[in-house]
Amino acid sequence: MLSFCRKEAKCQVKKTKDSPKSGKITRETTLAEALAVKGADKILAKHNFPCLTCPMAQMEMQVLKIGDVCGMYGIDADKLLHDLNSL
Repeated sequence: MLSFCRKEAKCQVKKTKDSPKSGKITRETTLAEALAVKGADKILAKHNFPCLTCPMAQMEMQVLKIGDVCGMYGIDADKLLHDLNSL
């Protein structure tokens, strides 16, 4: 997951342990972070992840967490995360 800090009136992005850039996508990873991984969109579509085509989700991708969406739509988060982390 990414966290934001304020330094000299500019926002900077800091990587945290849940960031896909650290090599692991978790339930706490945002949809925007997951989609930054090449091929993640195909895996999400394979698991019928609804947010890929939802107009409202396009505005919320920075805050939508993979685990939360899985819970709302009955998607098996463990299988999805396994597939995403195998990219």
